[in-house]
Amino acid sequence: MMMTISRTTLATASLALLTSLTAGCMVGPDYHRPAVPTPATWKELPGWTEAEPAAESPKGDWWTAFNDPLLNDLEPLVSVSNQTVRQDYANYQAALAEVRLARSALFPTLGVTGSVTRGRSPTGNLSSSSLSSSAGTFQSVNNSGSLEANASWAPDLWGEVRRNIESSSATAQASEATLANATLSEQIALANAVIDLRVTDANIDLLTHTVEAFQQALRVVSDQDRAGTVPPSDLVTAQTQLDTAQSSLIALGVARAQNAHAIAVLVGKNPEDLDLPHDPTLPTLPAIPVGVPSTLLQRRPDIATAERQMAAQNAAIGVAVAAYYPTISLSALDGFTQSPLSGLLHIANHVWSLGASASETLFDGGARNAQVASAQARYDAAVANYRGTVLTAFEGVENDLVGLRVLAQQADVLERAVRDATRGTEIALNEYQAGTVDYTTVSTAQTAQLTVQQTALNVQQQRLLDAASLIGDLGGGWSEGVLHDPLHPRRQEVSQ
Repeated sequence: MMMTISRTTLATASLALLTSLTAGCMVGPDYHRPAVPTPATWKELPGWTEAEPAAESPKGDWWTAFNDPLLNDLEPLVSVSNQTVRQDYANYQAALAEVRLARSALFPTLGVTGSVTRGRSPTGNLSSSSLSSSAGTFQSVNNSGSLEANASWAPDLWGEVRRNIESSSATAQASEATLANATLSEQIALANAVIDLRVTDANIDLLTHTVEAFQQALRVVSDQDRAGTVPPSDLVTAQTQLDTAQSSLIALGVARAQNAHAIAVLVGKNPEDLDLPHDPTLPTLPAIPVGVPSTLLQRRPDIATAERQMAAQNAAIGVAVAAYYPTISLSALDGFTQSPLSGLLHIANHVWSLGASASETLFDGGARNAQVASAQARYDAAVANYRGTVLTAFEGVENDLVGLRVLAQQADVLERAVRDATRGTEIALNEYQAGTVDYTTVSTAQTAQLTVQQTALNVQQQRLLDAASLIGDLGGGWSEGVLHDPLHPRRQEVSQ
């Protein structure tokens, strides 16, 4: 039960003191984001076709641009069931609790205590004239009790608590950005795994058709071998070629199973719980709008993480500097105490007290100097990490853009090469059947056709992977407004 001091002047003075103390100064440097050199345009941007996203597409659902049903079904599960994301979400909740813990130090600590004591004590000896059967001593029973409310408060005169709040808040924001970064990273990993699965299925179909073609060629050679019109080495070459293709086809089963297992784990399932049917249809290569480089500083979760870590370390300098100043604490007590217990709450038994204490370290062997120097060095390291993260982000986007540009040119050339190789195989086989060339010419043409077809498939795969990587390097989902609005509500503002 909290008891209130009834003295008006005391309450007024306490309120005035509280107001003045909470308006105390804050030691240590105020935070300002360091400048980061930002290019005006992407170096590779002229080689990339800028496109508008579909206005009706849900914001952030970037995977829909690939037009893959499996991606559309599984990507939403990452933010819910992926264990890495769940871990970072728990860390974020813990960071929010740390902010509340730091903020609680701004307020007084209030408590109430009560006690009741019952005891007996001797009061004197019996006289000789007393009854002989009453030998012993008189004893009295004492009851006592108290009911007191107490308060204590250490005013934040130098801003140590407020700097702690700044640091905890920045750390929580860094944890939020880490959560966003983990979610995006796992979503990109899922997109990559699905792309690899689709390419593997397409490669399985390619090798299946190749095996069928090699089987047909082997039948032709066998017929001619039985007729005695070709040397026995032709039959051996055709059989070896078929066996090699069948071996490669079987080996693809391992890659497909591993891709399927990776997809299951990314969506938080056991590998045996997810059945992924064969589907050789490759995802659509999305048209990705690319904003100016400075938008990367607002959109990338890892940059936001590095920037907030920098702010937290800056606030830690103020916490270290506050150790140079005296520590002041206030205390108050109000309540009742009485012995005997009856009448405890009478005004005559009312007790109260006010107190204050201060402490200051006069000599610490340089400990505070070392703490400030350490905090400053950690801040400098955070600045270097922030700038390095920004530069790495720029590098990643440029690499993705150059990959997409060059691979698009290569894909055009390979498309012609596949047509030419397919036509070359048909001609070589017809010439062999006509007896104008040996089987080595057919084998060479068939091998060249398979090689160029697989190369073309690999280039398609890499273009899709680079597109997914570019989405990740651009910070995830986009819209025209997000790319050019530095105050996008779901991104931590990180300016240059």
